[in-house]
Amino acid sequence: MLVCQSLVSILRNNTRTLSRHVTTWSPVGAAFNAQQRRSEVSQKNVGLFGIPELSTPEGFQVAQQRALKETEKLVDRACRCPTGALTVESFDQLSDNLCKVADLADFVKVGHPDPAFREAAEKACLNIGTVVEKLNTNVELCRSLKNLLDNNKVLESLDPDTRRVAELFMFDFEISGIHLDESKRRKAVSLNVNLLDLNNEFLNGCNLPNRVEKRVLPEHIRHCFSIDGNCIQIGGFHADSPDELVREAAYKIFLYPNPSLMLCLDELLACRDELAKLVGYESFAHRALKGTMAKNPETVMKFLELLTDKLSDRTAKDFSMMRQVKVKMNTRSTELMPWDHPYFSCAVRAERYDIEPSQYSPYFSLGACMEGLNGLFSQLLGVSFQTQQPMTGEVWSEDVRKLAVVHQTEGILGYIYCDFFRRSDKPNQDCHFTIRGGRLMEDGQYQLPVVVLMLSLPPPTRSTPTLLTPGMMENLFHEMGHAMHSMLGRTRYQHVTGTRCSTDFAEVPSILMEYFATDYRVVNQFARHYQTGQPLSKSMVSRLCDSKRICGAADTQLQVFYAALDQVYHGKPQNRSTTDLLKEVQKKFYGLPYVPNTAWQLRFSHLIGYGAKYYSYLMSRAVASMVWRQCFSKDPFNREMGERYRREMLAHGGSKEPLLMVQGMLQRTPTLEELVDALVADLDTTETFTDLS
Repeated sequence: MLVCQSLVSILRNNTRTLSRHVTTWSPVGAAFNAQQRRSEVSQKNVGLFGIPELSTPEGFQVAQQRALKETEKLVDRACRCPTGALTVESFDQLSDNLCKVADLADFVKVGHPDPAFREAAEKACLNIGTVVEKLNTNVELCRSLKNLLDNNKVLESLDPDTRRVAELFMFDFEISGIHLDESKRRKAVSLNVNLLDLNNEFLNGCNLPNRVEKRVLPEHIRHCFSIDGNCIQIGGFHADSPDELVREAAYKIFLYPNPSLMLCLDELLACRDELAKLVGYESFAHRALKGTMAKNPETVMKFLELLTDKLSDRTAKDFSMMRQVKVKMNTRSTELMPWDHPYFSCAVRAERYDIEPSQYSPYFSLGACMEGLNGLFSQLLGVSFQTQQPMTGEVWSEDVRKLAVVHQTEGILGYIYCDFFRRSDKPNQDCHFTIRGGRLMEDGQYQLPVVVLMLSLPPPTRSTPTLLTPGMMENLFHEMGHAMHSMLGRTRYQHVTGTRCSTDFAEVPSILMEYFATDYRVVNQFARHYQTGQPLSKSMVSRLCDSKRICGAADTQLQVFYAALDQVYHGKPQNRSTTDLLKEVQKKFYGLPYVPNTAWQLRFSHLIGYGAKYYSYLMSRAVASMVWRQCFSKDPFNREMGERYRREMLAHGGSKEPLLMVQGMLQRTPTLEELVDALVADLDTTETFTDLS
């Protein structure tokens, strides 16, 4: 592996530091364990991601105008080309042309430290979004696609991927009401516009703190909250506070109903329901679940009910353990309340297993973890990372690292920009952004995917590398699962590349990586004390894994409750308040009592991005569990299984029905009962392996 000039400089300037640490770093580990040093050679500003016009914020206007001009040509081409595969290719080029600006702007508006860049990107997002809305109601454009789908002879000549992509494009038209008469189509457009406003209003309201006068709270706990004059401001649950009164006060005040936000939620759900019915669906949930693994809300609810039944005894046991710990602490009340769940589940874990993150962090330097990922992907998939020196202006922060993902026989598969370190004005969230999707171009070349991984890790110092807690390490593996989904997808069409697939399948590759991250045979390959080189013991890994299972049933049941509430809200209207529905669902799917005068649903921000799809994490975890147990638990480095994993799941993105991809990997179609059993088994199983240290 070639060492780029920047890494030569890093190694030369950090010899003293690295000599005290593990000295066998490859360039990948060294790049992430040392402070970033840029080449002092003067270079021309190449623009963000190597796009010349994006060397300044004003460049977004240039990029946008060029994309819109190209859009006009592509629309004309799509409308005039002969009916066949070329129609779908034209649609995909149209999608790619707009996504190259929209996806990039979607990241820049939240990730760039310069407000001018963020503002320019926000405007570009809105403008491109408006164009997309117009295209989704372009009758002539839709007619060219409908002519294709209505021509059985032509349709039969298409390969399965092309046919599926054509159907997905048509679905986008249908949910915008393109098939309706003019008056109803105008109504659909109006509803979509209204939903954009309601979504933003609800999201903003979800995150606003609630305020009360200081006199409302006992004097001895006021200091625990933010004080503003005569008022106390509460913007969260304070779930980790050892003081029960603090937790209770935070819960009741933070969740106190906001009438205007309650009205916003009512309007939002009613608007979604009206739109779904207008375009031909029984409910918004039926519309949202088309094309997913679950396929319909009836299947989702059956899944959640089966899981609740299987978890009931374990959940009751977990709540009993929490209650016992609460009694020992001589609290004011022995009844377990919703504000107690997060605190006492952690307390039970601490009582059973002395898991202190600081004991683990020295073994999980960022460089070591990146070495571990590099080694795992190399053995499993024949893929490795190569560090690259970004050009001047290519990245938005000096501490961003760039990786080329290289296959041992296929060459470069794509690029990952690693924005891993905390900085002011950067969102405190771990996420994956697609900047450019992969697709087969007209000249036969493959458009290489580009993604950004964003984490919030402490930056390295001159003497100490970034040290990760176990949770941070798992999050790194999780997000890298998304990135590799993007890198290893080799779809013909950009519209379905990588993670552009059904929501309940998109999380499978990332959750599967969490199983690798907690397997001792994998961890043993990279977890070394950053100063002594001592490997992390198997007993410490086992304790960590076992501790995660404590109260796991109750934690899972809480997610079931959220998922069930999401389904009820997006099902058939029941002419009852969202709070009354919450009370009913909480009683059936949770077990801890509803607290009067609270409205948890007003803090449920996932109702926007995951409307009717919040169950996806549970179903994805069930699939990932089955894949892990059947394909990788015996040997996490099994190259044959790795190749099957890429061939059957990662390569297709959204170009194949998600359940068919699962079937290809498992070589059978799992039943709902098997998916439920996989989640339950995760709470019980303790793997035992030969100690390799």
